Amino acid sequence: MDQKRLFLAIAISIAILLGFQLLVRPQLPHPVSQEATGTAGAPATKLEAGKPEGATIPGGIAAAVVPKVVPRLKIAGPGVTGSISLLGARVDDVVLNGYRESLAPDSPLVRLLEPRSDPEPYYVQYGWTPAPGTNVKVPDGDTVWTASGDLLAPGKPVTLSWNNGAGVTFEIAFTIDDNYMFSARQNVRNATSTAVSLYPWSRIRRDYKPVTSGYSVLFEGMLGVMNGTLQETSYDDAKSKAEKQKDNSDTSMRDVAFQASGVGGWAGITDKYWLTALVPDQTIAGTMRFLYVGDGNHYQVDYKTDEPKIARPGGEASVESHMFAGAKVVRLLDTYETRYNIPHFDKAVDFGWFYFLTKPIFYALDWLNDHLGNFGVAILVFTVFVKLLFFPLANYSYRSMSRMKLLAPKMQALREQFKDNPQELQKRTMGLYKEEKVNPASGCLPMLVQIPVFFSLYKVILVTIEMRHAPFFGWIRDLSAVDPTNIFNLFGLIPFDPGTLTPFLHMGVWPLIMGCTMFLQQKMNPPPPDPVQARVFQFMPIIFTFMMASFPAGLVIYWSWNNTLSVAQQWFIQRRTSLPKPNLART
Repeated sequence: MDQKRLFLAIAISIAILLGFQLLVRPQLPHPVSQEATGTAGAPATKLEAGKPEGATIPGGIAAAVVPKVVPRLKIAGPGVTGSISLLGARVDDVVLNGYRESLAPDSPLVRLLEPRSDPEPYYVQYGWTPAPGTNVKVPDGDTVWTASGDLLAPGKPVTLSWNNGAGVTFEIAFTIDDNYMFSARQNVRNATSTAVSLYPWSRIRRDYKPVTSGYSVLFEGMLGVMNGTLQETSYDDAKSKAEKQKDNSDTSMRDVAFQASGVGGWAGITDKYWLTALVPDQTIAGTMRFLYVGDGNHYQVDYKTDEPKIARPGGEASVESHMFAGAKVVRLLDTYETRYNIPHFDKAVDFGWFYFLTKPIFYALDWLNDHLGNFGVAILVFTVFVKLLFFPLANYSYRSMSRMKLLAPKMQALREQFKDNPQELQKRTMGLYKEEKVNPASGCLPMLVQIPVFFSLYKVILVTIEMRHAPFFGWIRDLSAVDPTNIFNLFGLIPFDPGTLTPFLHMGVWPLIMGCTMFLQQKMNPPPPDPVQARVFQFMPIIFTFMMASFPAGLVIYWSWNNTLSVAQQWFIQRRTSLPKPNLART
């Protein structure tokens, strides 16, 4: 029975890791510019020209005719550069300073937002909707705004203004900090003799479907937090849900994939490393929506206040919100969450179900990197801490395995003595285990207890921008990418990448090191008494080597170092473990 349990434990361990492999790696994650930028994709389907952009709700479908020369307001800050289109007051040109598309030093900087005239339109826009029963001319997509200055920079705010010709002036006052947070104060000045009632809104438009990274454990799409709950809608889900609303008698719900109302919150569109998000006034009730516009791959996240802003005669009304457009730096998101009281803003980084474990692991690695100057070294030191944390359990496991190895002569004697009586053999075997205080399944414990740590570390390496392009030593220049070397082309001597044919033909140096350390660790364990189990054990290092070849290099380095420490620990324990000489007469 114990042999069956041991075999079952081994099978479960393999199944977990094989299933994990199938879930997290649908394809070999070679570094590509699309992954680096997070915005590259198929050619965009352009909006139909010649139709006015609707302003009755935050999210008109059609685009306005774009003039040949669009006036622009320049953006220049330490974190971002770019410009704002004065046609429609669109923040549609944002380039991230300090982040390049690839490791090449002359690689272009990552461009997050793009104008409608570019192949991949992606922008933020602000506007107003008149209250029902009122007739106020509001700015739309064809409106050309006037800027109070020619440069938006930290400490240099700029106000865009437009007069509707009927006594109402609309203003958008922009500011920007040293990183990625914009603020937009939407103000209405009323010079008429009657009150003006308007609903301020803001929206993010992505007029193409990006090519995502393809990981089932990594979310990319529309997301937000409303009423304390994180909501996520992928591009495909948005299309599916919105198409179910196309015949809805409530026209306001058409194209809507998700809608929620509440006080505060935030909503945006996330890529692997980049985020564009709307952060409304956290004291005002409003409604956020995720939309898919059915005439093409057009996706929208918008936010509208639930109560209108009323500008009395001779008075004004305003609302202030924020907009994030930049890299998902974890500690920066934490800072913004505290500064502006944004609920769960850090969940823009997909830490997953093991959030309670994944984020502390990131903090630990980030702290170690600050002091050691290398995330790879930080992973090595972190692994030592993990081994110390699980030392009592691992010590018990390795000691039990060592005693199992010393029990081999007694086990062999029992099998010879009771080879024709399986029930008695099982009974005597159980008695021997109990007498010698060993657990035959304890060898699986170190692997099972570290699976949550392994998965959480994988998430940290995969999703955090701090790991992107983080070097180790030698040929490892990006811990978040696979080991670039390949034994199947003699490590570059043959000018061909076999991995383009199948992921199984990509085998780097570090996965081979990991396989060797696993083989050494296996040789130190007692071989299973059953020949079938022994064969399974023999193939495990090979299976895991091919599995780990397609994982990020940082994770393979962790696993290799963890195996090395385990080998050293087992060797030390085996040197100190002994049993009395076999007394076969006693058994």
